[in-house]
Amino acid sequence: MRRLAVAVTICFGCAFIWAGAARAQGRGSADWMTSNGDAQRSSWVRTDAKISPESLRKPGFQFLWKLKLDNDPQRGALTPPALLDLLIGYRGFRTLAFVGGGSDKVFVMDTDLGRMDWQKQLVSGAPARAGSPACPGGMTANVTRPTIATLPSSSLGGGGFFGGRRSPARSAVGEPGQGAVTLAQVAPNPTPPPPRAPARGATAAPPAPVIPSIFGGGPFLIYALSSDGRLHTMHLSNGADAEPPVKFLPPQANARGLIVIDKVAYVVTGEGCGGAPDGVWALDLVSKRVATWKANVSGAAGPAFGPDGTLYVGTGAGGQSPSSLVALEPKTLKVKGKYTAGKEGFTSSPVVFEHRGKILIAATTGDGRVHLLDSASLGGADSQTPLFKSPAYAKAPGALASWQGGDGTRWLLAPVVGTPAAGAGFAAAGGEVTHGAVVAWKVVEQNGAPALEPGWVSRDLVSPLPPTIVNGVVFAAAGGESSAVLYALDGATGKELWNSGTTITSFVRGGALSGGGGQFYLGAHDGTFYAFGFPMEH
Repeated sequence: MRRLAVAVTICFGCAFIWAGAARAQGRGSADWMTSNGDAQRSSWVRTDAKISPESLRKPGFQFLWKLKLDNDPQRGALTPPALLDLLIGYRGFRTLAFVGGGSDKVFVMDTDLGRMDWQKQLVSGAPARAGSPACPGGMTANVTRPTIATLPSSSLGGGGFFGGRRSPARSAVGEPGQGAVTLAQVAPNPTPPPPRAPARGATAAPPAPVIPSIFGGGPFLIYALSSDGRLHTMHLSNGADAEPPVKFLPPQANARGLIVIDKVAYVVTGEGCGGAPDGVWALDLVSKRVATWKANVSGAAGPAFGPDGTLYVGTGAGGQSPSSLVALEPKTLKVKGKYTAGKEGFTSSPVVFEHRGKILIAATTGDGRVHLLDSASLGGADSQTPLFKSPAYAKAPGALASWQGGDGTRWLLAPVVGTPAAGAGFAAAGGEVTHGAVVAWKVVEQNGAPALEPGWVSRDLVSPLPPTIVNGVVFAAAGGESSAVLYALDGATGKELWNSGTTITSFVRGGALSGGGGQFYLGAHDGTFYAFGFPMEH
């Protein structure tokens, strides 16, 4: 009877973990998987059990904790974390954030408890020299979990299992003197790990269930690209290598937008750093072959993906395929089609979203316009006609974001710098804008075709980062060279709901923010990692 009970427990546990892995891939969870959240680079967490415009109008959302990470910002800033809302293991339930740093380190934090879970130095003896802002010389790309290109449903339940965590977090510890699993306690390549006898007085940990590899490499792996150009494949529970690091890029390349889809890793390089040609790179994780498409790729988020796996990138005014939005084949990176904007180069990474049965792509150009395209028109010969091109409003570098409200309204958001053009029809949500803002358009139908209608413009923000949307709340951060401030805005009106005040004591730069599971995260230039949200009982 006892043997039967153990077997049932193991099978049920495997089913739970498998369900969690599936939900984390867009089937019910709010997990932030990669740069800008998902393969479409939407920066949208669809649901959250705690964060909403209604809850942010009441007291409770606040600064939770901070950790100072050992990172050299001169070699690269902290990256927005990939997130795991619920890891079930023999040590209990954990929620994890995976952050990369320019010093070639991966930091993994338990976000419920606000403490380090594990960290790993990817390159030993890394050079201490300081690089330039354009070519910092360190690890620049985000840590990523494997994801899928399929568009997630917009009508999901809350994050985590069965609608999100609504009970206090639980944690487990080992026997006295044993502590947590650390890198020193695991073999360099634990596939499979050699059996070990438990320490005297300790209970042996049960083996992890064997789960088939899915979603481009396995749901319990993370990937990081170190400054020596090698891609590291690690177990997310402890950082142990799942396989030896693989050569991907030339050393000291400036890489961004790392993502793994269908057992292929993709990344964008820029600025010619380390002698690496600018462009898109693809590494087949099975054959270890590398493909490259060379061009001056714009934006901070890397390639955006359509549901069929097609890559979309925008290019600047010079180099190969100038001022174009280009469709590339997955894995081979062969050109499938492109749209040329004219003399003005693209300045943002594209964002991909669904609207009334069409897969649409949006990106901005240097003259302050948003170009809206139908992905179907990029599948063959060159197309010169967008679905819609907005009037010039303000420059929007970096990346866009997109989300859909409960009433079915599709929104497109952009961080803009400088003073916007007057008379564009946006509703002012917070007074005069002189330094920059977050701007929101509505996707509407005009004469039977998708178009953009001015929505709202936020309060004045200095050098705003690309925004992130969590369950109808738009989070935006003022960057620049002064101490950063994080703002929460009503996604339908742009009106301020909350701000972090003087909590953050350094400035921020880089890509999108990151959030989910009732919390929101920001990494500052001085290496301090901040968490905001609703307090949880422990």
